[in-house]
Amino acid sequence: MKIMIVDDCLTTRKLLGHYLKSRGYSVVFAENGLDALEKLGTDRVNLIMTDLNMPYMDGMELIKALKADPQLSEIPVLMVTTENDTDERNRAFHFGVDGYLVKPVTGDAIAENIKNILRQMFTTGG
Repeated sequence: MKIMIVDDCLTTRKLLGHYLKSRGYSVVFAENGLDALEKLGTDRVNLIMTDLNMPYMDGMELIKALKADPQLSEIPVLMVTTENDTDERNRAFHFGVDGYLVKPVTGDAIAENIKNILRQMFTTGG
């Protein structure tokens, strides 16, 4: 399973990548939403983990772009952000995220969220 990590912070990308690789996932990195969309043009992924606050194209704009593209709209999205605000969380789910984690996160929390998203996809026929 290949997961794209979208975050403008190199340290965060490395840390999340380490968590995922240690659990057997293949990882692709993007620095922001625009970078992610460009890479999705040539690289197929099974799940996207994105930050909310990034330059050029933030997480919400990325989600809107993904959901508007028929070829990308079915890719599940897990938002991993420092925003612990109920309004932001609700807005993210309104735009179509499948999970929402507040940083700092643990490898176990990420793995559990990915399992829940996949379970939800299979039970709803996604």
